[in-house]
Amino acid sequence: MISAEDFCDILADRGFTTASGVPCSHFGGPIAHLSTQPGRYVPAPNEGNALAVAAGAALGGQRAYVMLQNSGLGNLINPLTSLVMTYQLPILTFASLRGWPDPASDEPQHAVMGPSTHGILDSVGSPHYTLHAADGIERFTEILDAADKDLADRRAPFVLVERGAIGKAAAQETETPTGLASSTAIRVVTDTCPDASVIATTGFTGRDVFAVADRPGNFYMQGSMGHASSLGLGVALAHPERTVVVLDGDGAALMHLGALSMIGHEAPANLIHVILDNQIHESTGGQSTTSGNTSFPAAALAAGYRTAEGCDNEDALRTAVLNAKAAPGPHLISVRTLPRTGAIPPRATNALTPDGIRERFQQDLHGN
Repeated sequence: MISAEDFCDILADRGFTTASGVPCSHFGGPIAHLSTQPGRYVPAPNEGNALAVAAGAALGGQRAYVMLQNSGLGNLINPLTSLVMTYQLPILTFASLRGWPDPASDEPQHAVMGPSTHGILDSVGSPHYTLHAADGIERFTEILDAADKDLADRRAPFVLVERGAIGKAAAQETETPTGLASSTAIRVVTDTCPDASVIATTGFTGRDVFAVADRPGNFYMQGSMGHASSLGLGVALAHPERTVVVLDGDGAALMHLGALSMIGHEAPANLIHVILDNQIHESTGGQSTTSGNTSFPAAALAAGYRTAEGCDNEDALRTAVLNAKAAPGPHLISVRTLPRTGAIPPRATNALTPDGIRERFQQDLHGN
């Protein structure tokens, strides 16, 4: 294992001045360490944006690297092949190896990408190296030496990082947050919409929904971060007679913020979009999102939602949901929530298979 500090310092010693990425627990240590140094790390809403930031830095003459989870590799392929490779911009990318070497040891959404990551990079001709959990600084240096040769040839190498290869960083002090417990907000929304079809985004939100409000009409997303609202839109358009509630997260909503414009354009009268905003990527270690300087209600109204408002207490949230149910949508409700404390509930797939989640949701949707 390499410490988070050594990981960052070794790269800095080689002239890498800029980093960007989307959080993964494998890189929680380096991101936390870099975030204490202004200007060293740019938190990106999705993997393609992170690579483009690094490409811009490279275009400006800096050495840059990217950190991401391999489950988001698909978001990266377009700018990798049509920007970085086309213009021969030397970017170093670190990608976690979720679902590898044994897909059964990780969450279900990594079962396909884990064994496929190496092959995907081979298919686009991108050189790659694997950093194992047992590797230390000497092996890391060897990998960087090889990657430096690729960069000198204006290629875009990847370092694929096994779980446990990089250590954690010391915890940082944070301001005392305000808002509702996520589980409380979820209970208020689901109790107020007992007959709705509920789409729960990936991560801890889905776990909380499963713990406090499980029912057949819930669809729990495993992975596909940022796509809960789009999935909810598809369901709402297919079943206009059914109220559809999307329980989203701030990081997930930011990842594909353009979905707001699509929803506003389609204007489904039966869609209620709830964003639980705790300003962190909680399931990957608590890295900050950029929601602190983003107004989801303002963005939704600008995108064409019928109504949008923010809430930070139970009464205001309950009133907002009741008002949304009583009038044509789409509606957006942004709820300020607290970071979770205590034990995190198990994911839905601990008790249900993905097929089982789909089948019971479809049966409920069709009234069977």
